Amino acid sequence: MALPALGGPPPGPRHRHHAGSDVLSQRPFIHTRADEPHNQIWFETSPRHLAGRGDPRHITQALRAAGWSNHSDPDYPHVILASPDQRYALALEPENESYSKWWRISCTSDTENWYAEFGGNTPVEILAGFTDALLAPAPQTVPDVWPVLTAAGWSYVQDERGHELAEHPDGIMQFRRWNRTTSWNTGWIACALLPDGLGGQESVWEAHLGNAPHLAAAFATALVDPAPVARAEFDVPHSSLVTQKPGGRQGNDLAKEHAARLAQARATAVRNRRTPLTTQPVPSSAPAAPLAAGPRR
Repeated sequence: MALPALGGPPPGPRHRHHAGSDVLSQRPFIHTRADEPHNQIWFETSPRHLAGRGDPRHITQALRAAGWSNHSDPDYPHVILASPDQRYALALEPENESYSKWWRISCTSDTENWYAEFGGNTPVEILAGFTDALLAPAPQTVPDVWPVLTAAGWSYVQDERGHELAEHPDGIMQFRRWNRTTSWNTGWIACALLPDGLGGQESVWEAHLGNAPHLAAAFATALVDPAPVARAEFDVPHSSLVTQKPGGRQGNDLAKEHAARLAQARATAVRNRRTPLTTQPVPSSAPAAPLAAGPRR
């Protein structure tokens, strides 16, 4: 059964006639986070880069609204989506450890070839900067990532080898890129790191952004957004590092925001529809699930 829309009530009971008797067909009554945001009291949480993962449907339902197809195996705990032109693919596969790469996004085409990974605690509101940028054509002018960060008060240094590093004033969040002439890693990396008490560092989350400048800039823009995000109380990786204020947006407000986000994704996809590639679609191991919110296009 498809998940209910974010902000929508759980599906009500439905009856169907089967073998001469009425059989109750509905989702079992069990607490599930798929019923959010209506089953939680929400707190405005900041800074957003330490707020934890959030609801993955902020990403997946927006891509589905933009026409991405579902290639997930319903018997396996993952989500596999592909863009309409088959240029981009996204996999969400939760692991035991939050620092593992839960999200993987790839691109293979005649003009682009990159691979990105995001840890489980990457806030979805920040990751959405990256995925939302996939719905529109790349800008004609290549953006510079670093001014996005320094304009928000981050420090920036470049060493004698050409490696670049920007750091949030809290000393936890970093954004870096190694010089491609002296290192195999040519992409941008964002990471939130804490001292582990043993002279090393503990990763809260880490993101490898690939080598597409406009996607890295879109991610950085979402990263420095000062607006708080909605989280349940203590539903964060490190509660001592964030401020959580009660009140503010609650279930109905968040549901309306999400509905507007899906509408925007649909509109963006229509406005920027790409010419389909000539390659054949990726075969699906399961029928595509219907869009969880709004009518199917």
